[in-house]
Amino acid sequence: MTHPSHGAYQSRGHRRARRAKRWILGVVAVTVLGLIAWPVLNYFDVFSDKGDAISFGQDGGGGDKPGGDKGRAANSKVLMPTGPEAKFTVAGTVPENGTKIAVTTLEGKKSGFTGKVWVWVPPEYKDPKYAKSGFPVMVALPGGAGYPSNYWMGTDLKLEASISQWSKEGKSLPFILAMPILNPHPDTGGLYWDASDIPGQPKMGTWLTEDVPDLIKANFRTVKSRDGWAFMGSSTGGFAGLKSVLQKPGQFKAVIASGPDIVPDSRLWAGHDKEKAENNPNLLAQKLIAAKSPDVYLAFQVGTVGSDAQAKPKIEEFIAKYSKGPVKTKLSVIQGGGHNAKTYVPNMANGGLIQWISEHMQGPEPASEPAS
Repeated sequence: MTHPSHGAYQSRGHRRARRAKRWILGVVAVTVLGLIAWPVLNYFDVFSDKGDAISFGQDGGGGDKPGGDKGRAANSKVLMPTGPEAKFTVAGTVPENGTKIAVTTLEGKKSGFTGKVWVWVPPEYKDPKYAKSGFPVMVALPGGAGYPSNYWMGTDLKLEASISQWSKEGKSLPFILAMPILNPHPDTGGLYWDASDIPGQPKMGTWLTEDVPDLIKANFRTVKSRDGWAFMGSSTGGFAGLKSVLQKPGQFKAVIASGPDIVPDSRLWAGHDKEKAENNPNLLAQKLIAAKSPDVYLAFQVGTVGSDAQAKPKIEEFIAKYSKGPVKTKLSVIQGGGHNAKTYVPNMANGGLIQWISEHMQGPEPASEPAS
C-alpha cells in the first residue's frame, strides 16, 4: 500500500480551509444582505399580515356569536354580538403586545353615509375568564379633517398600548376602541361638519352616534347600558365627543375632550341657526341641567401654549358655568403643553382623566347565569 505524502495532506488541508472560508464568507454575505434588506421589506409590509381577514367578536368562544344571548338572564349587563358580522381586515399590530388593529368599511344604515372604521380590542377581550363579559367602548375621534383616516389607528401615538398598560395598572377600564373617520371629505380650507347632521350635508352626527355604535354592538361583547359607552377626542374630535355626550346622555356617559372647541363653528351652518343651536354644548348643558338628566362625566385637558392657551379660558368658562346638577367635570391643565395628540395621550393617565371616567363606568363583568 502506498501512503500519501505529507505534501498531499497539506494540499487537501488547504483546499478544505479555502472551502470553509468561502462558506463562511457566503453565510456572512447572505446575513449582511438580509439585515440590510429586512427593514426595507418590512417597511413595505412584505412580512406583514396587513390586509388579512380577522375576526374579533365571533372568535371568543362561549357562545360569542350573533344570537349568543339565547338563554341569558334578562337582567344581564352584557350584550352579546347582535350581528351581522362585518368583514374586518388587519390594519396594524400594536408592537408592545401583538394585539391587532382592524378596519372595515361601514355602510351606515341610519345616516346613509359610508366610511371606514378602525377597531381595537384589549388583550383581556380574549382572556377565557372574560369570555362571557361585556366590554366598555370608547369612540376615539381625531382632530383635523379626520379623513381619509383616523390617526388614532396608528401605533405611533400609542393610544392602544397605553390603554392596555393603564388597564394592567388599574388606571383604566380595558376599553374597546372604535375609531371612525370624522368628516366625509378632506379638510378644504378648514371645512368641518361638526360631527352633526347639518341640513343638506352627510349626516355625520348620526354616523358617529348611531351607525358606529351599532357596528360595535353587532360584532363585539359590549355593555348594554350607557355605562359602557364613552368618547375621547382631540380638537374638533374633542368637540364632537363633548357635544355627542351632552346631546345623547341616554346613550353615552363620559368623554375625554382634549383641547376642544366649545361651540359649533362650521361655515356649513349658514342659514341653519336652529339646528346649529341644537348642537351647541353650552345650550345642551343648560338643557341637561334643567331637565335633571342622568349624570354625564366631562373630562377636559388643555395645554398652556399655542392654540391651547387660547382655548383654555373658554374651557374654564364652560366648566365654571355648567358644572352643576348632572354635569360633572374634571380639568387637567398641561403646563407647557400644546395642541398636540402626543401630549394628550400620556396626560389622560397623568392627569387622572381616564381613571376618573373609568370609576363611573361599567367594566367587564361575568354575565349572569342562564335562566333556569
